Amino acid sequence: MLRSLFAAVTGLRTHQTRMDVVGHNVANVNTVAYKSARASFRELFSQTLRGGAAPAPPRGGINPQQVGLGTTIGSVDMIQSQGALQATGRVRDLAIEGNGFFVLAAGTEVFYSRTGNFTQDATGTLVDPATGLNLQTTTGTNIVVPPAVVHISIDRSGNVTGVDGTGAVLALGQVALANFANPEGLTRAGNNLYSVSPNSGAAVVGAPQTGGRGAIVSGSLEMSNVDLAKEFAEMIVTQRGFQANTRMITVSDEMLQELANLRR
Repeated sequence: MLRSLFAAVTGLRTHQTRMDVVGHNVANVNTVAYKSARASFRELFSQTLRGGAAPAPPRGGINPQQVGLGTTIGSVDMIQSQGALQATGRVRDLAIEGNGFFVLAAGTEVFYSRTGNFTQDATGTLVDPATGLNLQTTTGTNIVVPPAVVHISIDRSGNVTGVDGTGAVLALGQVALANFANPEGLTRAGNNLYSVSPNSGAAVVGAPQTGGRGAIVSGSLEMSNVDLAKEFAEMIVTQRGFQANTRMITVSDEMLQELANLRR
């Protein structure tokens, strides 16, 4: 059978996967703190028709002859670039300006996130509204706002301060941020959460504005880093690549049909 037929089939599969990645990016263009992804291709192994030969005077060397057998997905990379900050005016909305991830925990479960639209539950604990995971401090505890507190503020170093009805100032904890040797190696866990993977490195937890960690911006949220213009361009290129591979299958089929009709 024609190698071109099967090579084109691999092209269809990889372009479909690339379109899936682009579609996911576009779907999350307004998702808070979403990090876009990028699919890259790699050539599949090649069939060697003739190996190379070194020069042997008086004859020169001979290059190898190889025919490629298609393409495959080389990687789907997560782009951890900073998203734009959008002011909300809500004190419990937190954005990270720079590197780092919020630490969210529930018992032994620990996740990491850039999404900072935190709320208070019935106990006054700051939690992620979608999962109920607790926002952690640098000491590994929850941040609990007492019922007597009428106002809270959070500075760029993550210090949470409350003021009660008598005007007394209470220190409620310091928001922790986690750094990773390879943030792009984190595993997406859904709900804008990430978990540690073997290639991300262990979480290095500390205070904001220390150890290369970014600053906390209260009253703001980080927007998605999806570039719609870039994604639409990727969509067009991917569509044309898919069409070219379908055309290759059609032409290969016509050649096989001509071969089958030789006896006529």
